[in-house]
Amino acid sequence: MLHRHPFAGGEHDCAPEGVTKRGSLVKLKKTQTAMLSIALTATLALAACGGDDEDTPEPAGSASAPAAAEVSGTIAGAGSSAQGSAMEAWIAGFTEANPDATVTYDPAGSGAGRTQFTEGGVQFAGSDAYLKPEEVTKAQEQCGGDFVEFPGYISPIAVAYNLPGVEDLKLSASVIAKIFDGKITKWNDPAIAGLNSGTTLPDSNITPVHRSDESGTTQNFTDYLHKAAPADWTYDAAQEWPVSGGEGANGTSGVAETLKGGEGTIGYLDASRATDLGVAHIQVGSEFVEYTPEAAAAVVDAGKTVSGRPQYSFAIDIPRDTTEAGVYPIVLVSYTLACTKYDDQATADTVKAYLTYVVSEEGQAAAAENAGSAPISDTQRTNALKGIAAIGVA
Repeated sequence: MLHRHPFAGGEHDCAPEGVTKRGSLVKLKKTQTAMLSIALTATLALAACGGDDEDTPEPAGSASAPAAAEVSGTIAGAGSSAQGSAMEAWIAGFTEANPDATVTYDPAGSGAGRTQFTEGGVQFAGSDAYLKPEEVTKAQEQCGGDFVEFPGYISPIAVAYNLPGVEDLKLSASVIAKIFDGKITKWNDPAIAGLNSGTTLPDSNITPVHRSDESGTTQNFTDYLHKAAPADWTYDAAQEWPVSGGEGANGTSGVAETLKGGEGTIGYLDASRATDLGVAHIQVGSEFVEYTPEAAAAVVDAGKTVSGRPQYSFAIDIPRDTTEAGVYPIVLVSYTLACTKYDDQATADTVKAYLTYVVSEEGQAAAAENAGSAPISDTQRTNALKGIAAIGVA
């Protein structure tokens, strides 16, 4: 029996009850499901004046804030496909409490989401990597000033494989780097066998699978290889896959389908999508760590805020080379992007209320239930609410 994800609710390409799909655009309507009947906790009252951004109040507490009146705006988002299942839960929970509000999200990928956001095509975006310096400039220009950027979704990245008969597989950063760089090509290579004493590995070819589209998941995965195995992975962290060879697949769903469809494959993807696949235990120090939301959250809390960013950017550098026990270093930190100023009150109010729900304890619990993600810490929530409180009308 293969190692299966213990936190995800199943194959997330299938929309849950109450969800309709129009092309790639996902729109969630009211649902009576008990799980999604989550009361909105918001800090909308913090900026009831709308366009007055002077003396921006601090959020009322790190974990929750007073409930706000219902909002009725229409907003659209796009970006990270890894956030897709979490977005389903967030939109459903939010619109349950705000039946006159409309929120849509297109899981087109992080690169597409950042482009749409910096070009003004959407009101918010999800990105599995924080903005590059040139993207920061574009976002500031498009937003007419400042923007908000905070971690709203944290999830382990699974190194998943399709190898019938092999239930447990242990891998180090060095071995993973060599596999994805085409330097280890057989499953019974001595480097893999040496980590898996007592396991019979087949004398068959390895097919590494990577994202073919620009991807924040790729950014996080290559950042791990670059920092944890610098002697074996000589490429910088990148959103586009830097190595020739292997097999490319578009989006998180594409990687999952490619892995499930081909024996001998190995790839990286959001852990919530690793159902029905084997998942490797990753060497951290002298231990081999299984991915869990708790282990993923631990490495994020150990990270440092990136210096030199705008005031409401809370980008984090992750210590991928940690040797601390119980910490899983291959983690996806997915950011939420929004402007601090919008053209009309309804849009500003809806963006503000929706993002408040996303980072609330209720919203994070809904994402964990639906997507197997790791709830953000109180520190991360407090930082996010500082930026959200600044949202108003231009």
